[in-house]
Amino acid sequence: MMTTALSLPTPLAAGLALDDPLLLSPFTRWIGPRGELLAEPSPAALAESQFQLSGLHCAACAGIIERALGEVPGVAGATVNAASARLKLRWDPRRSSLADVIAAIERAGYGAAPDAAAPARVLREKEHRQALWRLFVAAFLMMQVMMMAAPAYFAEPGDLSPDLDRLLQWASWVMSLPVLLFSAGPFFKSAYQQLKARRLGMDVPVALGMAVTFVASSGALFEPGGIFGREVYFDSLTMFVTFLLAGRLLELRARHRAAVTLERASAALPETVERLEADGRSSQVAPARLAVGDRVRVCAGQAFPADGVVESGSSAANEALLSGESEPVPKNPGDEVVAASMNLQAPLVLRVLRVGADTRHEGIKRLMRDAMTQRPAALLFADRFAAFFLWAVLLLAAFGAALWSWLDPSRAVWVAVSVLIVTCPCALSLATPASWLAATSALAKRGLLLVRLDLLESLCRIDTVVLDKTGTLTEDRMELLQSWVEGAPAARQAALLAQARSLARHSQHPFSRALAGDESQPDAQVWSEVQEFAGLGLQARDARGQVLRLGRPDWVMGAASAAQLSKGSQLCFGAGEGILHLRFGEVLRADAREAVARLHALGLRTVLLSGDGQERVARLAAEAGIQTAQGGSDPDAKLAAVAALQAQGRCVLMVGDGINDAPVLARADASVVMGQGAMLARATADALLLSGRLSDLAAAREMALRTQRVIRQNLAWSAVYNFACIPLALAGFLPPWAAGLGMAASSVFVVLNAQRLALSAKAS
Repeated sequence: MMTTALSLPTPLAAGLALDDPLLLSPFTRWIGPRGELLAEPSPAALAESQFQLSGLHCAACAGIIERALGEVPGVAGATVNAASARLKLRWDPRRSSLADVIAAIERAGYGAAPDAAAPARVLREKEHRQALWRLFVAAFLMMQVMMMAAPAYFAEPGDLSPDLDRLLQWASWVMSLPVLLFSAGPFFKSAYQQLKARRLGMDVPVALGMAVTFVASSGALFEPGGIFGREVYFDSLTMFVTFLLAGRLLELRARHRAAVTLERASAALPETVERLEADGRSSQVAPARLAVGDRVRVCAGQAFPADGVVESGSSAANEALLSGESEPVPKNPGDEVVAASMNLQAPLVLRVLRVGADTRHEGIKRLMRDAMTQRPAALLFADRFAAFFLWAVLLLAAFGAALWSWLDPSRAVWVAVSVLIVTCPCALSLATPASWLAATSALAKRGLLLVRLDLLESLCRIDTVVLDKTGTLTEDRMELLQSWVEGAPAARQAALLAQARSLARHSQHPFSRALAGDESQPDAQVWSEVQEFAGLGLQARDARGQVLRLGRPDWVMGAASAAQLSKGSQLCFGAGEGILHLRFGEVLRADAREAVARLHALGLRTVLLSGDGQERVARLAAEAGIQTAQGGSDPDAKLAAVAALQAQGRCVLMVGDGINDAPVLARADASVVMGQGAMLARATADALLLSGRLSDLAAAREMALRTQRVIRQNLAWSAVYNFACIPLALAGFLPPWAAGLGMAASSVFVVLNAQRLALSAKAS
């Protein structure tokens, strides 16, 4: 445990009321009176801020911090996740300042910093550095104490004189003092805070065991043959502290690795950006000063400062940090870019669409923080069970001491110490959160962001996957399926198609974008007097002076001629005779077939629901390999279909685009939304599929099953370990040093076993 002096910006350190949204925006959002999310603060709004904490070692620490913050004026609620060392605080900045909040946490014996990159990173580095120093001192002195204790273990009777034996014991006592006072300091401080708050945490039996071991060993040293006997256990004490610190250092590093993912996202925005003014000049401004509608120039190698649309230039962007997509994404005029993605190839001029908290980048960060501060039902149950278990530990230790006081008083203290140490439920409390944290981080790197950690449990139970069609199974773009000219030779058709593609480059309509294809290729066509008529199409004059149209059939051909067209002609191009007919259709996502096959291989049933006609829906379902398809489904029909599946006893995962699917997403047992554009800011699903890869649904199911297996392994190990070691400790067969080794090894096993989830994700 440590109290950390923070290097905060001057307004924060001075304790001023924070009424400037720019100061709070990196780690705060605003909540209205009815719980709605606000874009800007209002007089009645509460701030919901995220903090990085240090010094937490068990679930009881979370309760202490929550109780301390509850006494701060203006605090409406505080939730601490001990596994990820994060705090979600809902408070009123008009009644207290951020400095008051941090001071309350520090008075409780913990460190805190706003969950923005710089202060949180400094806090994390300091915590890690202190943990390393404590471990170094404990390990170094443990080796010295072990060297002093070795002669007593290995010498034959009479080889070691009593005076030399006493001298070695005194040397061990002296070298144990720094271990007890410095290295083990956090355990005693945490135990004191827990008892002060009337909470029984895991550090209480640990600190009690260390204190009893030191006092009893000191009593045996100062008064040999007294009530504590002659045996000293300074070697066991230093070994126990070393092993326990080593285990907690591994746990600390695992927690910090999860925090680094969020920190990288926080640090991705550039410090300044070139804004193009209306008078032709340019200026360097901070991204926080941009407004919707501003024009900015982003050079190659720079990050985009806000969400926007490309006005001029062609390049490619690296969106791996946001979506998990490792391949560069082409960016041409009309394409949208997202904040914090990287411009790779050439300068781009873009117009800002969304800034600050409305950007996709800030939405991702906010949802990641929310996920890391959650305490799902399974974690709360584990915390409550651990509290009951601690009381049982204290009763067992008292029972062991009383029993051995009658059998052999010289061993009573050591049996009690062994019981206290060996049964510390660190591994039990770490079993579930360590696994979920590792799985959540691994899925986030793939581009699947969990909004609710409970989804990991739900994914293990689902047996049916229901998919929406448009924007989910298919891309949010169209594809040219067929082109023809009545009675014209192939060469004539090819020439007209080339002209139509060239003219389509002058429009951003979905059909035009699909027809234009790859706009990076050179275009030999020359057009003049290009005009776009809303709802009709494009009109232009070619190099020979002929006026040509691309658009609605009745506009290009005339209403009478268009009425005689064959069905399916959605656009026409040309003038007079020899009209080119164009038919478009939706495009399956590139990995749709693979994803559906993997879902079937995992034993899941697939269903496609869409509002389009049954014939088209059935065709796309067959093309993707989906088992059941239902067309003509409005939102109410989709809701009824999912309810019918649930009535049959099925557990349903609904995957949609979040626009028209809100009711059915809420009704399903689990839900995933395709993370596109501004939907991220108002998503209410259990997860966001930022990558756009449907195959990540199968990966999430596999990860959930692996996580469930790891949690069961961790819980089984904790149970077997305790059931095996408690009788040994009570019977006197487990000395304190062995108890300390077993407890530390148990915690290390749980943390390392959970990290296998992250390793398996990298391998896949």
